[in-house]
Amino acid sequence: MKFIDLRSDTVTMPTEEMRQAMARAEVGDDVYEDDPTINKLEKLGAEKLSKEAALFVPSGTFGNQLALLTHTRRGQEVIIGRNNHIVVHEVGASAVIAGVQLRTLETEKGSMNPEDVENAIRIDDIHEPETGLICVEEAHGCGAVVPLEILKEIKHIAEKHSIPVHMDGARIFNAATAIGVDPKEIAACCDSVMFCLSKGLSAPIGSMVAGSRQFIDKARKNRKLMGGGMRQAGILAAAGIIALEKMTLRLQEDHDNAKYMAEKLSEIPGVKVKRDRLDIDMVFFEMTKDVIPEKILVEKLYEKNIKVNGLEGDEYRFVTHIGVTREDIDYVISCMKELVNNK
Repeated sequence: MKFIDLRSDTVTMPTEEMRQAMARAEVGDDVYEDDPTINKLEKLGAEKLSKEAALFVPSGTFGNQLALLTHTRRGQEVIIGRNNHIVVHEVGASAVIAGVQLRTLETEKGSMNPEDVENAIRIDDIHEPETGLICVEEAHGCGAVVPLEILKEIKHIAEKHSIPVHMDGARIFNAATAIGVDPKEIAACCDSVMFCLSKGLSAPIGSMVAGSRQFIDKARKNRKLMGGGMRQAGILAAAGIIALEKMTLRLQEDHDNAKYMAEKLSEIPGVKVKRDRLDIDMVFFEMTKDVIPEKILVEKLYEKNIKVNGLEGDEYRFVTHIGVTREDIDYVISCMKELVNNK
């Protein structure tokens, strides 16, 4: 049974080419650093973002928390946007793993105000924790791309105060596609960057952390400490190589489909699409309860082989990806209009 799955771009399935490559992958023991396919992926990942080195990790959350652990000392403070993934969706791991506290700042469409960032940096005071890291997110989970000018300004502030910057770049290739730049230009705004292979790029598992050689050497040991040292992981890396070489080149199609979906959703009375956050593959919208109640929407669409999440706060999020076609979008809109008419 085929489902149209709009819950996230994490639901993508590996392509047939990926499955074949995984089956044929040359492997070794990656803890000994002798898995040739992992080594190829890590070299490719570093080159894609113009960093000295990269490290394969099991997930995006793992990669972000590994970066926090590697950059900071226990008791330090991390400056970060209040609605960033690290704050909202990573289970408070920064307190458990790195032993740091998060100093959250207000954001505007995912962007921290550089002036607020500088003002939040702690001075040398016996009563205050030391600022150990600044974290940014690009593209942001709210559906917007943080302007390069803001990222550059935050990086300049960080360098002035000798503080590293980590980027949650889970969808950095979406961001680069959206604003028409090489992803290296975005990655230049941080000291380390995490990016996902399984969000929109169709790889079944895995993320990457990239940075300086010294940082990655330290992170490799911390990855082992966190339980992320894998053995014949080249089977997974084979799919990741295809994700970086090929799947990053087709993301514009997902972005175009998201904009198409936004237009079609806007045709439904009572639906308000957040057009100012329509930069990548996500469509956020509000819908009053008298149009379609949340429970009815989720259940009735599921009965029609459509998977969606319920409300987060006061809005819905539909996500396009390689598994969602224009025809699928038309079918979803038709089903929603039918629900409205039959309420």
